[in-house]
Amino acid sequence: MKAFLFILLTAILTQNFILCKFLGICPFLGVSKKLNTAVGMSAAVIFVMVLATAVTYPINTLLEKNDLAYLQTIVFILVIAALVQLVEIVLKKYIPSLYSALGIYLPLITTNCAVLGVVLLNVDNGYNFVQSLTNSFGAGVGFLLAMVMFAGVRERMESCDIPKFMQGLPITLVAASLTAVSFLGFTGLVEGIFPGVTI
Repeated sequence: MKAFLFILLTAILTQNFILCKFLGICPFLGVSKKLNTAVGMSAAVIFVMVLATAVTYPINTLLEKNDLAYLQTIVFILVIAALVQLVEIVLKKYIPSLYSALGIYLPLITTNCAVLGVVLLNVDNGYNFVQSLTNSFGAGVGFLLAMVMFAGVRERMESCDIPKFMQGLPITLVAASLTAVSFLGFTGLVEGIFPGVTI
């Protein structure tokens, strides 16, 4: 149980896919202008990450048994693309306002390196099925946390008097870097809670 909690907290806080691994920057900068779109995108990413892990884990086991591990990345991308299409169809039918708010960024989940990164890192870290699901869920929650934090920062920045030369992308990147730095403090916290825990 301790190992699963360690994986979960590590994925959310100390190995955050956006703020520590710099994966998934495209939706992070593109969809974080408003809180509701940030939450909607994050929920879609969590769903796709967990489902992609559940589907790719047995497929990867089959590939490795048949000496076809070199096809891993291609197969993973195809699975992720199919899952994103499923999410897109469901959102278009049941939540059209969120579907239109996410716009081009929803199909971009297919090429979101955070989703592909989590399934590849699960394999590289040698996680079993349950550990892989835990890591994927934690990575998705970390994605949500980073998106919500940054959406809050960006909404506050709209009411600030920002010098003309810093408006737009420059101040957004400065705010993103400060948000990333804020996560560094969690490293000591997680290591303090789980001293000597190895997976």
